Amino acid sequence: MTLLMQRRVMVGFAVVVGLGIFAAANVHLVRTSFVSQPDCVPHLKTPGKNGQFRAAQSSC
Repeated sequence: MTLLMQRRVMVGFAVVVGLGIFAAANVHLVRTSFVSQPDCVPHLKTPGKNGQFRAAQSSC
């Protein structure tokens, strides 16, 4: 193998590894977004006053 071929193989390998890591990270993020469900937290049920916010639509 020539030096140029070795370099191309190494660059190709690095690209494949980088794409694999990128894909794995995205799969992890999508999976986590579907699996995780935040718990219900207490919040204001009436319109907020003095800068307090309330939930737009309660899921509890």
